[in-house]
Amino acid sequence: MSGKEVTGEDVRRAYEKLKKDAQAGGYHLNPDEEFVRDLIRGMLVNERRYGYWSCPCRLAEGKKTEDLDIICPCDYRDADLNEHGACYCALYVSQEVLDGRRELGSIPERRPPLEERRRAAAGASKLAAKEPGPAAGLGRLPLPVWRCKVCGYLCAREGPPEVCPVCKAGRERFERFM
Repeated sequence: MSGKEVTGEDVRRAYEKLKKDAQAGGYHLNPDEEFVRDLIRGMLVNERRYGYWSCPCRLAEGKKTEDLDIICPCDYRDADLNEHGACYCALYVSQEVLDGRRELGSIPERRPPLEERRRAAAGASKLAAKEPGPAAGLGRLPLPVWRCKVCGYLCAREGPPEVCPVCKAGRERFERFM
């Protein structure tokens, strides 16, 4: 697949799928469709280059294990949406931005440097080895867990999602679970 050119049809299909998936999950794509298609083209190029949808706005290591955090949607999307109204590359935007009630500005990079990510991964591996089992380390989760009071959906992140990806309840229907 690496030698194949990204076509307009590839971008169109990926755009339709991404838009459908975003809506189903309670997310919104940037309303600038041409901008979104350019980002998708970059992700498709990265997919052909590396084998995964690496964020086109960040430098990929080219090793999936070291780039898991920037495979779209990246690990930083929700925190960026909550704080800045858009993710780092502005592929996803908040309802406020979509409605024109909030202007987009620059979004600082949250991704730690490679060495810091490697140290964190090594520490997590050591913890998992010390405390085997599904409940290992639950008291030391790095993020709060939120529960949808309507359907029970759980997610670990800084704040609750804008919309529950399961039942579509609004963020006000979430409670801090842990």
